Amino acid sequence: MKKYITNKISRLVPFVLLAALSSSCSKDFLDSDPLSFYEPENTFSTEAGLQATLALCDKQLRNNYIHYGFSGVSVPIGTEYLFSDMAQYGKTDTGSNIADYANTIVPTVDFRRDPSGESIYLGFMWTEAYTGIKNANTVLTYIDKVTSLSEEVKRKYIGQAYFHRSYRYLNLVYQFGDIPLITKILDVPKQSYYSTKKEAIIEMITADMEKAVEWVPEQSKIGYVGMISKGACRQLLIKCYLASGRFAEAEAQATILINQSGYSLVQNNLGIFDPGGNPTAWPITRNVIWDLHRPENKVISSNTEAILVAPNGGAQSFLAFASMRIFGPNWNDANLITPDGKTAAPRFPLTDKTNYNAKYDYQRAIGRGIGTISGSYYSQHPMWVVNGVEDKVDLRHNSTVGNWVNMEDLKYAPGAGGSAAWAGQNFRMREAGKLLAQDSIRDWFDFPHYKIYYHDVVAEANPAANDFQGATAGASAHMYIYRLAETYLLRAEARFYQGNASGAAQDVNVVRARAKASQMYSTVTIGDICAERGRELYMEEWRNVELKRISHCLALSGKPDEWGHTYSIANWDKQSGTDAAGGSYWWQRIVHYTLYNKYPAGISLKPGVKFYSMDKRNNYWPIPFRLAIEPNIKGQLSQNFGYDGYNPGVKVWDKWQDAVGDESKL
Repeated sequence: MKKYITNKISRLVPFVLLAALSSSCSKDFLDSDPLSFYEPENTFSTEAGLQATLALCDKQLRNNYIHYGFSGVSVPIGTEYLFSDMAQYGKTDTGSNIADYANTIVPTVDFRRDPSGESIYLGFMWTEAYTGIKNANTVLTYIDKVTSLSEEVKRKYIGQAYFHRSYRYLNLVYQFGDIPLITKILDVPKQSYYSTKKEAIIEMITADMEKAVEWVPEQSKIGYVGMISKGACRQLLIKCYLASGRFAEAEAQATILINQSGYSLVQNNLGIFDPGGNPTAWPITRNVIWDLHRPENKVISSNTEAILVAPNGGAQSFLAFASMRIFGPNWNDANLITPDGKTAAPRFPLTDKTNYNAKYDYQRAIGRGIGTISGSYYSQHPMWVVNGVEDKVDLRHNSTVGNWVNMEDLKYAPGAGGSAAWAGQNFRMREAGKLLAQDSIRDWFDFPHYKIYYHDVVAEANPAANDFQGATAGASAHMYIYRLAETYLLRAEARFYQGNASGAAQDVNVVRARAKASQMYSTVTIGDICAERGRELYMEEWRNVELKRISHCLALSGKPDEWGHTYSIANWDKQSGTDAAGGSYWWQRIVHYTLYNKYPAGISLKPGVKFYSMDKRNNYWPIPFRLAIEPNIKGQLSQNFGYDGYNPGVKVWDKWQDAVGDESKL
């Protein structure tokens, strides 16, 4: 049986608390501090202290996915999808221009904490990443003071710290571009940082990850699920090689991980079977995809596909994830137009116990969504088209087995204002085929049920719970960070950039074959690989980051995208405007597959509220003024192209060695 990292963390609480306190003192950790204030005040001179700091790094991996949910309205990982081809902000009845990103994303708004939960999490991503970097740097700075360590153990800890630092930096450079490079804990605060070129940072972390792959043991020798293993280090090294343009080396590392590291794709039913919240309303036919994504099955020893998991369960250490609430459609919206022309809310089976009918109890079955993150039309239909066929046999897009929910499959329980004659008809469709829902963005979108369904058995068993909200929103649940399925898709990328499109297709087809897809590729474009990533890795990959990384890789490789466009390394990420021409590959996917900029007058239930704009400059988010630029009074950080404060003449470190050499100069 696999052991959870939460068990190890629970025994190290005093040390974890020490690490947290030493970096924050009495101030709110979100307050504006110089970058080098991310430092401990106590020297870690024992192995237990190092272990606790690394445990904190491990634990923090989940924060970027689900931390700061603000009453279940949104989560950080949602921001990664709002800046991608797969989703848009769904709350069209909001009172602000919250999705007018072309105009509202500015350096002076850091988007860290909005009590309403309506915000995006740009500033949170910045502070969370640098907190993780600070903790990794703590280990690297103080490890030589722990003289009792053998060289083997010391290298293991260094490699794990390299992983955590490199993981954060790779995400940061594709979210924010050129950023300050911090590699050590200083004795006194430093306020004279300059930005370091993203290419230089990628070069440094690639070298670090080469060492980590050599020094960190395999998972079988680690002992705890959720701690960094050689496999996790190798997966990150593959991404670093791709980002460096070292495509042959990326392919070689992927081949080692696939063939020689003890991992294999799960091909059969796995672990325990969860029949879902209400099999009467929404039956589940047991299948490998459903089992693979049940949270409790992600951490068991028979799961040979899991490379890195973020444990998130139990009474000691967990974060609730309102997955069904945030990522599910607002299907129970009161604003329905019934077939007889009236406005009437559906009857909610759980609150109308007198007329309860289990076959209409979709609240237990699929959750009470509010559609904060609304799936794009592309993610619902075109993304699944292979060889001209929308592959509904594919288990990931299959409603017959219960994995995928088509809105047309939901049935309606009659409520006040409507006639009983239309009970059991298609839930939000007129007989003539017209939507009953007034809002086809928030209320009406198909979705992968197997991905967002987290079964809260504790809340479900409590009949006194308010409308059974706990059972219909989500739960604390273990999460995948890396799986072997992604390794195949990373190798497909590496092969594509080297001109081996047929070899890339073979890797994509391995993933499709496990999903029992009916359609296979003979050759692939980069668009096909991105589509397969979307099908396989929804809510796992950082979609925005990965699209930016792929955009960079395309520019490095010179290969065309699916529309025949090629990109220049000189300007792929230095363009602005909202026209359809030019930009990065990320931009072209925004142009082709999203609502952004399609409706200049806005899309909203409230007149005058402008929605869904994006700018080419949003390829990078702005360097936060309050968090980074303003406190750095003795230096000058580089602002990104197109934003206020951009100055191409600002000093930027071209070599990471120069940035490191400058760190100790105050």
